[in-house]
Amino acid sequence: MKGVNSFTKHFDIQPIIQAPMAGVSTPQLAAAVSNAGGLGSLGIGASSVAQAQQLIRETRLLTNAPFNVNVFCHAPAQRDAIKEHAWLLHLDELFVELGAKAPTQIDEIYTSFIEDEAMFNMLLNERPAVVSFHFGLPSREKISALKQAGIYTMATATNLHEAQSIELAGIDAIVAQGIEAGGHRGMFNPALIDELLSTSELVRLLVQQTQLPVIAAGGIMDGLGIKAALDLGAVAAQLGTAFILCPESAANASYRENLKSERASFTKLTSVLSGRPARGIVNRFITHGESKGAPSPADYPVAYDAAKQLNAMASKLDNHHFAAQWAGQGAPFVREMSVEKLIYVLIDELQLA
Repeated sequence: MKGVNSFTKHFDIQPIIQAPMAGVSTPQLAAAVSNAGGLGSLGIGASSVAQAQQLIRETRLLTNAPFNVNVFCHAPAQRDAIKEHAWLLHLDELFVELGAKAPTQIDEIYTSFIEDEAMFNMLLNERPAVVSFHFGLPSREKISALKQAGIYTMATATNLHEAQSIELAGIDAIVAQGIEAGGHRGMFNPALIDELLSTSELVRLLVQQTQLPVIAAGGIMDGLGIKAALDLGAVAAQLGTAFILCPESAANASYRENLKSERASFTKLTSVLSGRPARGIVNRFITHGESKGAPSPADYPVAYDAAKQLNAMASKLDNHHFAAQWAGQGAPFVREMSVEKLIYVLIDELQLA
């Protein structure tokens, strides 16, 4: 059997992980992936402690198999009233199109796991099989406590330096996120130069330069892609966009329609939606946010507050041109089927590759 290694044996899974995808992942999606032989994931970075706990408990009602819970470890937002005012002024044109005015104030809508003691304690109590970190790492004390509770830990790296930090921190595995990936770049510090490494380049580098299991993430949509990652030394592949059209995901009708259209071929890495680099389907918000002379967006996740307010107003008018529809460069290869069937197809493709 292809893909059998110490990592897949540890969880008794196929080498397939469903990416957390906060906002798109659901207990139904995560549980279906785990029940079908992969490792399902919940993205709770945008959830309150109570919401996150409910998601975990709902998933447990649907599966006895292990699943991953992902948290955001971003640096707290650097508030800058002048920068935020300039950004809102730039977005005012879009609000006016909807018959409204831009808000006068935007807020830090997500608490980083680095500062969220209540979320940390909840995870210690709930003890999911896996906890993974995006945008950085919590303290060594928190990592140690999670591991002592029997929780397997993973963290995203976009370059060798981040991977080495993950290894030094005592994390169990590295998610190597290539530039092809949809959604937010897991880079620790967006102010630093991004090497823009592809998934294959990054996996090869981390397999050679670290001792930890490496999970390939970014642009992988089928069994051939999974095999290619395994051939480079990865222990598993993490797929996100591949699962968005599954009926178990929370993607709305507009998101699904765009993924099935020619627009899926036009994704862009941009900071204008949230304040951090993320890859999504190009839309009116992105083109306006990156127009000539546009100011820099507010810091993450403050900028996201403005984008979400705009999208909420537009959605009431059945206008979905301002939504964050995250998707990777492999989006044109997405297939619409149930999770169970998709996992079956992926495994079949992997074995035949």
